[in-house]
Amino acid sequence: MSDPIIVVDKLRIIYNQGKSNETRALEETNLTIYPEEYVIIFGPSGCGKSTLLYSISGLQSPTYGDVLISGTSIAKMSRAEELELHQTKLGMVFQAFYLISSLDILDNVCLPKVFRGVAPKERREIGIKLLRRFGIAEQADKFPNQLSGGQKQRVAIARSLVNNPEIILADEPVGNLDSESAENVLKILKELNTVDRKTVIMVTHNPEHLIYADRVIHMKDGRVVKEEVFKEKRPSEAKKKPELIEESQESSELKMLMASFKSLLPQQVDVLLVPFKAKQLLAHLLSQLSEEQVSMAEAFLKELLFRNIDAKIFRDRLDLDLDEGGAGWNRLRAESFTERTQAILEQSQKLKNDPAEGVVALSRYLTELFHLTLNDERLLRLQATLRLRLESKIGQIEMQKRFDTSVPLQGVGLHRGTAEKMVREIEIIMLLKFS
Repeated sequence: MSDPIIVVDKLRIIYNQGKSNETRALEETNLTIYPEEYVIIFGPSGCGKSTLLYSISGLQSPTYGDVLISGTSIAKMSRAEELELHQTKLGMVFQAFYLISSLDILDNVCLPKVFRGVAPKERREIGIKLLRRFGIAEQADKFPNQLSGGQKQRVAIARSLVNNPEIILADEPVGNLDSESAENVLKILKELNTVDRKTVIMVTHNPEHLIYADRVIHMKDGRVVKEEVFKEKRPSEAKKKPELIEESQESSELKMLMASFKSLLPQQVDVLLVPFKAKQLLAHLLSQLSEEQVSMAEAFLKELLFRNIDAKIFRDRLDLDLDEGGAGWNRLRAESFTERTQAILEQSQKLKNDPAEGVVALSRYLTELFHLTLNDERLLRLQATLRLRLESKIGQIEMQKRFDTSVPLQGVGLHRGTAEKMVREIEIIMLLKFS
């Protein structure tokens, strides 16, 4: 059995302990990570995810509990051992880059080699090789203030790799980047995991990033609340049952899936996606029901998406008692859910059949669903944003930004809450149109 590379054992982080301003950043946190995993720590701001990452790196000392790297407790390491850990075992990538402005790009990348006492020629050869790999070798003699944000982050990643560490820790690495630069950086991190076989641990609050992970650790209020598994790399004894995927995914995920499984036909991808679509649609539409009621409804929804049953049979099975093989919903809920499901499926089919007309139809659907009052100019902006999303020229975050940007600033001018709900609706429709 492969031994874990990182073990977080009953970790608690308390700031200003015993004082009136005491803050509990982490509570009884346990986490085990195995070699070559890509783990994302996900959650809202202030949930403790960065504190957990810094604890793993040894930059944050535990109040209680322990963190072990390759079986050795960081807290029990000597100063020399901890220095060796940071120089050779761990590579850190930060949101703010932390490049030294007075050094050129190549010297920034080579800096960890300087501390190791490596000769200038050797370290510069390694640095150039990394810059070439990430497509920025021509920037080697420039200074950080001459580079874009995306270029700076690629330099920061190159610097983190110069001593060839086993583990890459990334704290919101694309938080300051535009969507295109962010995608480039995320692809680099994924390549480091799949090609270089590095263990990658990334902190993010953005659900669009989760598809890159093998495993997602969800955090809330300083605790791990859930785990999702997309690709199991742990030994069988360490596996846990994966949770339902809750967040909608955008079109780039389909491209990644097809790139990963080049022999798959589009029809086969659609078959693989049906269970995922069913879970997404249920999570999007349902209020609280019992686990058994949801499980049965999911089974019937898969049958509907596979076109094995029609809407009427679907509605009737939702209404049927559990003892009779149904989902045990009441008639009113079953009818309402079926109508919403059909409306969403119709919109996805329209986008699939005729994208141009589908965008117009989708704008009408959203206007009615969310009771929007839009003049001609705002409606055109809404349709233009939908068209860009359909063509995969913008992602979920940029779409929401355009929706809730004010009209004088060329946005649609929607209330932020309405924009968020609309984006969720659109992403579900986008997901369902894939085949």
